[in-house]
Amino acid sequence: MTREEAQALRAKEPSLNPWRVIGAQVLVGVLSSALIGLVFSSMGIMWSVLYGAATVVVPGALMARGMTSRLSGMSPGVSAVSFMSWEMVKIGVSVAMLLLAPKLVQPLSWPALLAGLVLCMKVYWIALLWRGR
Repeated sequence: MTREEAQALRAKEPSLNPWRVIGAQVLVGVLSSALIGLVFSSMGIMWSVLYGAATVVVPGALMARGMTSRLSGMSPGVSAVSFMSWEMVKIGVSVAMLLLAPKLVQPLSWPALLAGLVLCMKVYWIALLWRGR
Protein backbone atom coordinates (compact mmCIF):
# COMPACT_ATOMS: atom_id res chain seq x y z
CA MET A 1 0.00 0.00 0.00
CA THR A 2 1.39 3.38 -0.93
CA ARG A 3 1.45 6.37 1.39
CA GLU A 4 -1.36 8.03 -0.58
CA GLU A 5 -3.51 4.89 -0.39
CA ALA A 6 -2.95 4.66 3.37
CA GLN A 7 -3.91 8.33 3.82
CA ALA A 8 -7.03 7.83 1.71
CA LEU A 9 -8.00 4.80 3.80
CA ARG A 10 -7.49 6.72 7.05
CA ALA A 11 -9.59 9.59 5.73
CA LYS A 12 -12.33 7.19 4.64
CA GLU A 13 -12.37 5.24 7.92
CA PRO A 14 -11.09 7.40 10.79
CA SER A 15 -10.03 5.65 13.98
CA LEU A 16 -12.31 5.80 17.00
CA ASN A 17 -11.03 7.57 20.08
CA PRO A 18 -10.79 4.95 22.87
CA TRP A 19 -11.63 7.57 25.50
CA ARG A 20 -15.00 8.09 23.85
CA VAL A 21 -15.72 4.38 24.31
CA ILE A 22 -14.57 4.50 27.96
CA GLY A 23 -16.80 7.52 28.56
CA ALA A 24 -19.77 5.71 27.06
CA GLN A 25 -19.05 2.69 29.26
CA VAL A 26 -18.97 4.92 32.36
CA LEU A 27 -22.28 6.47 31.34
CA VAL A 28 -23.90 3.07 30.72
CA GLY A 29 -22.56 1.73 34.03
CA VAL A 30 -23.76 4.67 36.11
CA LEU A 31 -27.18 4.86 34.44
CA SER A 32 -27.78 1.10 34.61
CA SER A 33 -26.77 0.90 38.28
CA ALA A 34 -29.04 3.84 39.14
CA LEU A 35 -31.95 2.35 37.20
CA ILE A 36 -31.52 -1.12 38.68
CA GLY A 37 -31.07 0.40 42.14
CA LEU A 38 -34.38 2.23 41.75
CA VAL A 39 -36.22 -0.79 40.38
CA PHE A 40 -35.03 -3.21 43.06
CA SER A 41 -34.65 -0.66 45.88
CA SER A 42 -31.47 -2.42 46.94
CA MET A 43 -28.13 -0.74 47.53
CA GLY A 44 -26.36 -4.12 47.33
CA ILE A 45 -27.69 -4.74 43.83
CA MET A 46 -26.91 -1.18 42.77
CA TRP A 47 -23.30 -1.43 44.00
CA SER A 48 -22.94 -4.86 42.39
CA VAL A 49 -23.98 -3.48 38.99
CA LEU A 50 -21.66 -0.51 39.41
CA TYR A 51 -18.75 -2.76 40.41
CA GLY A 52 -19.43 -4.96 37.38
CA ALA A 53 -19.25 -1.88 35.19
CA ALA A 54 -16.01 -0.83 36.87
CA THR A 55 -14.60 -4.28 36.12
CA VAL A 56 -14.85 -3.34 32.45
CA VAL A 57 -14.12 0.39 32.65
CA VAL A 58 -10.99 0.44 34.85
CA PRO A 59 -9.01 -2.15 32.84
CA GLY A 60 -10.23 -0.59 29.61
CA ALA A 61 -9.03 2.84 30.75
CA LEU A 62 -5.63 1.38 31.66
CA MET A 63 -5.33 -0.17 28.22
CA ALA A 64 -6.48 3.01 26.49
CA ARG A 65 -3.90 5.02 28.43
CA GLY A 66 -1.16 2.58 27.50
CA MET A 67 -2.13 2.38 23.85
CA THR A 68 -2.38 6.14 23.39
CA SER A 69 1.07 6.83 24.84
CA ARG A 70 3.91 8.04 22.63
CA LEU A 71 5.88 4.83 23.17
CA SER A 72 3.22 2.53 21.73
CA GLY A 73 3.13 4.38 18.40
CA MET A 74 6.86 4.36 17.68
CA SER A 75 6.93 1.49 15.21
CA PRO A 76 4.68 -1.38 14.13
CA GLY A 77 6.70 -3.89 16.17
CA VAL A 78 6.62 -1.81 19.33
CA SER A 79 2.92 -1.16 18.75
CA ALA A 80 2.15 -4.89 18.52
CA VAL A 81 4.14 -5.73 21.67
CA SER A 82 2.54 -2.79 23.48
CA PHE A 83 -0.93 -3.96 22.48
CA MET A 84 -0.29 -7.51 23.72
CA SER A 85 1.25 -6.27 26.97
CA TRP A 86 -1.60 -3.90 27.73
CA GLU A 87 -4.14 -6.57 26.84
CA MET A 88 -2.52 -8.88 29.41
CA VAL A 89 -2.65 -6.08 31.99
CA LYS A 90 -6.31 -5.52 31.13
CA ILE A 91 -7.17 -9.20 31.61
CA GLY A 92 -5.14 -9.43 34.82
CA VAL A 93 -6.81 -6.38 36.37
CA SER A 94 -10.26 -7.67 35.35
CA VAL A 95 -9.62 -11.06 36.96
CA ALA A 96 -8.20 -9.42 40.11
CA MET A 97 -11.23 -7.15 40.39
CA LEU A 98 -13.59 -10.11 40.03
CA LEU A 99 -11.69 -12.04 42.70
CA LEU A 100 -11.86 -9.05 45.06
CA ALA A 101 -15.58 -8.43 44.46
CA PRO A 102 -16.87 -10.52 47.42
CA LYS A 103 -14.62 -8.62 49.79
CA LEU A 104 -15.30 -5.14 48.40
CA VAL A 105 -19.04 -5.25 47.68
CA GLN A 106 -21.25 -6.24 50.60
CA PRO A 107 -23.77 -7.76 50.02
CA LEU A 108 -22.66 -8.91 46.59
CA SER A 109 -25.14 -10.00 43.94
CA TRP A 110 -23.26 -11.95 41.27
CA PRO A 111 -26.11 -11.77 38.73
CA ALA A 112 -26.24 -7.97 39.12
CA LEU A 113 -22.44 -7.71 38.86
CA LEU A 114 -22.47 -9.79 35.69
CA ALA A 115 -25.31 -7.68 34.28
CA GLY A 116 -23.26 -4.51 34.76
CA LEU A 117 -20.21 -6.20 33.27
CA VAL A 118 -22.08 -7.41 30.19
CA LEU A 119 -23.85 -4.08 29.62
CA CYS A 120 -20.53 -2.21 29.61
CA MET A 121 -18.91 -4.80 27.37
CA LYS A 122 -21.71 -4.36 24.84
CA VAL A 123 -20.68 -0.71 24.44
CA TYR A 124 -17.86 -2.02 22.22
CA TRP A 125 -20.53 -3.07 19.70
CA ILE A 126 -22.03 0.41 19.83
CA ALA A 127 -18.54 1.79 19.18
CA LEU A 128 -18.42 -0.22 15.95
CA LEU A 129 -21.64 1.48 14.89
CA TRP A 130 -20.14 4.91 15.71
CA ARG A 131 -17.18 4.06 13.52
CA GLY A 132 -19.50 3.06 10.69
CA ARG A 133 -20.96 6.58 10.45
